[in-house]
Amino acid sequence: MLKIDTVTKSYDTGAQHHRVLQGVSLHLAAGEALALTGESGSGKSTLLHLAAALDGFDSGEITLNGAAYSGLDDRGRAQLRRETLALVFQQFSLVPSLTVGDNILFHARLAGRPDPAWAAEVTRRLGLSDLTGRWPEALSGGQQQRVAIARAIAARPQLLLADEPTGNLDEDTATRVLDLMLELVRETGTALWLVTHSEAVAQRVGRRVHLSGGVLA
Repeated sequence: MLKIDTVTKSYDTGAQHHRVLQGVSLHLAAGEALALTGESGSGKSTLLHLAAALDGFDSGEITLNGAAYSGLDDRGRAQLRRETLALVFQQFSLVPSLTVGDNILFHARLAGRPDPAWAAEVTRRLGLSDLTGRWPEALSGGQQQRVAIARAIAARPQLLLADEPTGNLDEDTATRVLDLMLELVRETGTALWLVTHSEAVAQRVGRRVHLSGGVLA
């Protein structure tokens, strides 16, 4: 499904040229779960952003279902994120003018596949049923994180990308979140790629790769 082939990525910071990724290659199949680990500043989030078509790369290629990212314009990248991908990042990015319930359905509606029954099940599983009428600003950080996760899963994406999805959650809630993500993989063939610092999370996912010095090990 997802193929990353010898991708490099650099940033210019003043007088310095910093190469973050040095020829990274990675394949992820439908129905496969992958944990990406690495020390802070190793480029984990950068690589995830590239896979989400949120940023460009210097060389190499990324393809999703055979579509090459280098051949996509801004509209094509946006369509990819709307219809094929779902993202869970640490910023939450909830829509402040929508209730929790509408936030959870937001991506699925954009993708043209709203499923209220599935959204209700995800909402229940993540302990959000009593919060659907609230506004995002009234939620704690952990609650907002769960809403962002519910929004992504409710869309039934082909590829779910998650950056530290359990980082703001207590242990019990983190376990429920990971259970639901892995269940989505098993039941729908979704490919799951998550970045984590948690050894326990990485071990549960199954397949694991480590990024260090811009190179995968």
